[in-house]
Amino acid sequence: MEVKIRMQRAGDPAQKNTNWRIVVISKSSARDGRVLEIVGHYDPSKKPAVYKLDTAKVEKWVKTGAQMSDTVRSLYNKTKQQK
Repeated sequence: MEVKIRMQRAGDPAQKNTNWRIVVISKSSARDGRVLEIVGHYDPSKKPAVYKLDTAKVEKWVKTGAQMSDTVRSLYNKTKQQK
């Protein structure tokens, strides 16, 4: 099974309160499909944007073969630079 680490939409877009979960999910699943694990969140509606990523969980999944999306890779790199 191929696994991706990507964003999953959450919140209420009708109220302009869209935020994102960063999830580990099967590559064949839909964007809002069943997740294997939630590893963080991202809220771009706040200024500055708020994000939290559990780097230990991300590294564990990457070691097992998971591929990060470009956006998640960017957030991961920002998180690593802050530490």
